[in-house]
Amino acid sequence: MEEKVLQNKKNGMAVMLVNLLVLALSVAGIIVGGIMMDGGSVFGMILMIVSIVVLCVGWIPLIGLKVLKPQEALVLTLFGDYIGTLKGEGFYWVNPFCTAVNPASDTKLNQSGDVKTKAAQISADGVAVNLNTEGKRMSLKIMTLNNNRQKINDCLGNPVEIGIAVTWRIIDTAKAAFNVDNYKEFLSLQCDSALRNIVRIYPYDAAPNVDTTGDGIADEGSLRGSSDVVANRIKDEIQSRVDEAGLEIVEARITYLAYAPEIAAVMLQRQQASAVVDARKLIVDGAVGMVEMALERLSEKGTVELDEERKAAMVSNLLVVLCGNRDAQPIVNSGSLY
Repeated sequence: MEEKVLQNKKNGMAVMLVNLLVLALSVAGIIVGGIMMDGGSVFGMILMIVSIVVLCVGWIPLIGLKVLKPQEALVLTLFGDYIGTLKGEGFYWVNPFCTAVNPASDTKLNQSGDVKTKAAQISADGVAVNLNTEGKRMSLKIMTLNNNRQKINDCLGNPVEIGIAVTWRIIDTAKAAFNVDNYKEFLSLQCDSALRNIVRIYPYDAAPNVDTTGDGIADEGSLRGSSDVVANRIKDEIQSRVDEAGLEIVEARITYLAYAPEIAAVMLQRQQASAVVDARKLIVDGAVGMVEMALERLSEKGTVELDEERKAAMVSNLLVVLCGNRDAQPIVNSGSLY
């Protein structure tokens, strides 16, 4: 379905003024005809009949008057055939028998703001049924879809909860109206599907021997550490799915990311253990370096001569002091060195 934008239709004001003038003349014709009929004039009868007929059908052209605000569109059909789309603000006049089509006019996406509503019932997938609509106009503004959080297994099988916010807009009104049943619900479902397809490729945290790019080489990609990369892949995935609906995905961002509650405590312990191991490794590396430096300085200056046994004891004592969790309590030897 190709979109056709109707041009040269901004003549609503002229049509309205002419139509009101015709109706006013019809009223005047009825009055004048009635006066002439009192005098027995046949012309007066004809004038009255014509004026009454014009007055009865003269309101029909007024149905074709359409007012659009900025960033609004109206998809029009005539007896089932798509005839074109009105775009942009203005006062339009079209065939009064045309009807506007917007299959998603009664649907409001969660946090979308594209349809005014006073009362709506939010469903589980983030779509609400709007109880107060504003006609069949399509909004061309950039809108936001914030689907509810989903529980998805990452590439390591760990369940994670993730939520995304997608900003989108309509770029082809004909495709949005006719290619899918309801473009808003279609977008919401495709966002869920695309999110699952991308999240299952990545681990929550960087893990060894995991290829997230598809090049056969393990990398450091993860949901937590590569949020921008993941968001861009989610955006591209959604865009490829909604092209047929005439929608453009402006941006997709991760708004919530956490382990599922059933494994959150265990994974927190794992992270804490990993942090402790990393900290210990850093402390040990520093302690070994300090011991090596101490032995080298003592040997260079000849401060004291130590045999291998005494060096081993000194290394042991220094490592205990430097790597211990508590302050060391030294024992002072006031006797001989040996």
